[in-house]
Amino acid sequence: MNLPQQLSSIYASLNLTFDIITNPTHTHTHSMADLNSGDNPIYQSKQYSEGRPNYPRELFHFILSNTPSHELAWDAACPEALQKKVGSESTYDLVTTAQAMHWFHLPTFYQQVKWLLKKPNGVIAAWCYTTPEVNPTVDSLFQRFYTIDAGPYWKSGPSLVSPCETVEQGYKTIDFPFEPVEGHEHTGPFRFNIEKVMDLEGYFTYLRSWSAYEIDKQKGVELLTGSVMEEFTRAWSEDGKIQKTVIFPIYLRMGKVGLPS
Repeated sequence: MNLPQQLSSIYASLNLTFDIITNPTHTHTHSMADLNSGDNPIYQSKQYSEGRPNYPRELFHFILSNTPSHELAWDAACPEALQKKVGSESTYDLVTTAQAMHWFHLPTFYQQVKWLLKKPNGVIAAWCYTTPEVNPTVDSLFQRFYTIDAGPYWKSGPSLVSPCETVEQGYKTIDFPFEPVEGHEHTGPFRFNIEKVMDLEGYFTYLRSWSAYEIDKQKGVELLTGSVMEEFTRAWSEDGKIQKTVIFPIYLRMGKVGLPS
């Protein structure tokens, strides 16, 4: 289930009437049926949708409980979403961006966010999840694969700090010029966990969903070589369990836009 579908499902279960815009080249607001149709090209990658985890309901409940109004939301899904104005000034209640903000040119993105959000209580919620946690044996092998094998193929983002480093730090050091929402003394990061039951093939599908993996494939390089897969197979099979509960830590930055200075 992609992010707009998850958002739509959560909102519907809470009897909320959020409309969610995901594509800034469309000037109309998407209905819930539009979002659930799967026609949004941003979310067409079968491997990405199968390999990546879904976000927990607790995350959305936390965001929604700290968003005063529930009428219109924008899900900023990719850097290309910043190229055009999404809507009129001070019309949005919530802006979300999941596992994406580290690729954005932040000054441009924040200018868009501050234009869109209702003043002073419109909310931005931006989160990332870090590397999966399985068990010490698998995790040790993963870290070598992530940093050494795949490391050269992680493309650079628009800032001096690499996107991988920004995510690894749980968005703790990312520039976030917003005020704490009511009832909180800071803008995060707030910690949540994704739990996803995976077998080894599902784990490999997750690895193949990386941008680094796609970049190396385009260059004729296969990161998941036979020897690498054999190492992962031995590590995965060590405890005799085919399926494992994999933990993906989530780190959320959340704030309100406040009044113009």
